Amino acid sequence: MAMRHQRNCMTEPLAGLPCLYSFRRCPYAMRARLAIWMSGRQVLLREILLRDKPTSMLALSPKGTVPVLHLSDGRVIDESLDVMFWAIEGTTIVPPSDEQRDLISVFDDRFKFHLDRYKYATRYAGAQAEEHRDAALDILLGSVPRDGHSWLSGDVPGFTDWAVLPFIRQFRIADPDWFDNANELASVRPWLNAFLNWDDFMSCLKKYPVWSLDQPGILFGRSD
Repeated sequence: MAMRHQRNCMTEPLAGLPCLYSFRRCPYAMRARLAIWMSGRQVLLREILLRDKPTSMLALSPKGTVPVLHLSDGRVIDESLDVMFWAIEGTTIVPPSDEQRDLISVFDDRFKFHLDRYKYATRYAGAQAEEHRDAALDILLGSVPRDGHSWLSGDVPGFTDWAVLPFIRQFRIADPDWFDNANELASVRPWLNAFLNWDDFMSCLKKYPVWSLDQPGILFGRSD
């Protein structure tokens, strides 16, 4: 998949490492961090607050969303899937198949549309939270791991799991009591719980201090 959102920037990140602007709880930033972590790459992590976006990030990506990856050659990647593909390039990590890419697109488009209107119904005129919850549920039920595998990507969590499970995590957060007790989700909960308790996910979700201008960033990446 081609990287669609790259731009050149005159200023290079410090220390010759890529610089990643991120927000811990954002599912887009979360999946980008997962791919970087699993790839063995290292970046300078700059944890931000979405309500107080640094001007340096906005200069790189005026749309003001995370993640934003500033490469040492000056390129900027500001779409999460493109960051993921950048991370796995040249590694042994298996990229998603065409079918898996289609599934990721469903979550990025249709599922996310209903998720937003379920979780933040008051922000959308005329949105009925339960209607959007049920529409998102129908999409989700079609994505549960099949064929005896524990994960969408096979026997271990892979690219497709990293790409979609952060959004399923948000779906649960919207109403944990409903999610944890809905009969329809009996086969989904073990999948999500395995992800939430996966050591690599918990490492990626580690809380870091908010980045300040007098710091280059925190070295982020798996050491093994």
